[in-house]
Amino acid sequence: MSEYRSDRPAPAAPRLTGGAGSANPWHALWAMLIGFFMILVDSTIVAVANKRIMEVFNTDYDGVIWVTSAYLLAYAVPLLVAGRLGDRFGPKNLYLIGLAVFTAASLWCGLAGSIEMLIAARVVQGFGAALLTPQTLSLITRIFPAAGRGVAMSVWGATAGVATLVGPIAGGLLVDGLGWQWIFFVNVPIGIIGLGLAYWLVPALPTTNHHFDILGVALSGLAMFLIVFGLQEGQSHDWAPWIWAVLATGAALMVVFVYWQSVNPREPLIPLGIFADRDFTLSTVGVAVISFAVTAMILPVMFFAPIVAGLSFTRSALLTAPMAIASGALAPLVGRIVDRAHPAPIIGFGFSMLAIGLTWLSIDLTPATPIWRLVLPLIFMGVGMAFVWSPLAATATRNLPPESAGAGSGVYNTTRQVGAVLGSAAMAAFMTSRIGAELSAAGAPVRGEGPVPELPRFLFGPFSEALSQSLLLPAFVALFGVAGAIFLRGFATPSAPVPARVPPVEEQHSLDETWDEEDDYIEYTVDWEPVLPAADPPTDIVRAVTDDPITDRIYDHVEHPLHAPAEVWHPGPVETWSHPTEEPEPEPEPEPEPAWRGMLDDWLGPQQQQPVRTGFHSDQQGWLQPTEPPASVTEDDLPAGSHTRRTRGRHSRGD
Repeated sequence: MSEYRSDRPAPAAPRLTGGAGSANPWHALWAMLIGFFMILVDSTIVAVANKRIMEVFNTDYDGVIWVTSAYLLAYAVPLLVAGRLGDRFGPKNLYLIGLAVFTAASLWCGLAGSIEMLIAARVVQGFGAALLTPQTLSLITRIFPAAGRGVAMSVWGATAGVATLVGPIAGGLLVDGLGWQWIFFVNVPIGIIGLGLAYWLVPALPTTNHHFDILGVALSGLAMFLIVFGLQEGQSHDWAPWIWAVLATGAALMVVFVYWQSVNPREPLIPLGIFADRDFTLSTVGVAVISFAVTAMILPVMFFAPIVAGLSFTRSALLTAPMAIASGALAPLVGRIVDRAHPAPIIGFGFSMLAIGLTWLSIDLTPATPIWRLVLPLIFMGVGMAFVWSPLAATATRNLPPESAGAGSGVYNTTRQVGAVLGSAAMAAFMTSRIGAELSAAGAPVRGEGPVPELPRFLFGPFSEALSQSLLLPAFVALFGVAGAIFLRGFATPSAPVPARVPPVEEQHSLDETWDEEDDYIEYTVDWEPVLPAADPPTDIVRAVTDDPITDRIYDHVEHPLHAPAEVWHPGPVETWSHPTEEPEPEPEPEPEPAWRGMLDDWLGPQQQQPVRTGFHSDQQGWLQPTEPPASVTEDDLPAGSHTRRTRGRHSRGD
């Protein structure tokens, strides 16, 4: 058994440089999470106030949905370039600028006197959010040491989940108590506090130069705007030919954008090579699907609850709380499962639950249904989301090389926002189409100077039927997630073994003190072959045994230096063997595995162990064992006096 350890010190944690900033990275994280929390709350807080905004501005469904779509669109498009802007001008500076823009735009939203002004202010809000978001991840990566980075990322992710829950509830309380304007005004004092804390606690970090793909930003932004505009305004203009022309132009610009990314000689927004990883591609499609489904689902529910069910804005918001609670409660369990199991059945199960829950909600969305029955499919959907969000994020960059992980993360997050934008726009078009068809069939006017937020009771049935049919759209889209999960590869296939290097003679009597990691070591199992009546060992081996102190200790330990057959032993000479400088500590007794893990292993089957190039293999407990000799060799064939000696060692480098 041989063990190598390095005396080289562990790499130092990233040094915090620049002006103001706390030496404790957790202080900086808490300061940044204030802004991050606000922008995510604003993604969901407006849906509760849609009915009141329609009344105040005398607008229709298309107009009020633009309040959400404009924010999501302005949020999604600059995300890819905002991270590089942070590298160029400093993530702290971009964070402060983004938070200041978002806070000022929130004040503008609350003071808006028309629906058009409110939409314009929401665009500016989204732009500020796009500048802010990538800087939070960049700062976590750069200021936290590797040992604490995972916990920091978990806190960052948990903040997003809490914001999803708090957004609708806070919106309902504010609209009922203070008025719709306060869903925006509340951001102003919080934003000012966040600016002060970020300036004081977030460190300034070194900057790097980047080339900016201005043409790529323009092409992607214009293409997304035209597609969203065509989808959202098509129904209100009866799908006129010019609407189809707008959609076709947007699609064509998107094709041009992809082509430009493939030929851009500098730094494209999206390095297309990352899509060669099938799991990354399917995970990116999957996150767009679930973002589409969740955003699209919220709109019909938030119209049904106050208009048909007669709930207050606060109670309407609380209707979706069980969904978020179920998703958050299951997240730790799902995180454990996804570390051990293939992602395909997990993600497929989650998307299936989501599709079933949406279909169930569509069936029960009637004026006669008790509210408690609507909570059941929402909980069902929350369970499905728990089995989708975290496994998708873990699978997306699992097999990407480290140099592509940053680009992959940026593309993944941008695609999530694009899915939300398309979900909002597509639901606006489909829902207004179904409302128009159902109310027209019931003999009611669909459009006039404004909406009909206070429906007569005899129209509750047709209106609910239209919203029910609308929920089938995200249910259908969720099935694409089920189909994509089937083709996930999961863990990457181990690469082919690389032949070992035999050191030159002048290096064979010394130990290399430099190793990849501080705790890196090698331990292996030795299976001695029978003593053969062969000639004396070569003189170079005898010299190694008698002259080299390390080899002498091995010689004393095993009593006889032996010549092993080439098909069993590693081709390296005996001189390359080494002996540990100290005995390893005994391995602690492993803790018993939870019962559910054993059931999961029985279901998925054990992972195939790969042979290593030294003639050994790893058993189920992670120990190296020698490859069995040919079946034709038995103990009866061994000469008298031969013996077999085994030692066990635990490996740390893997197979």
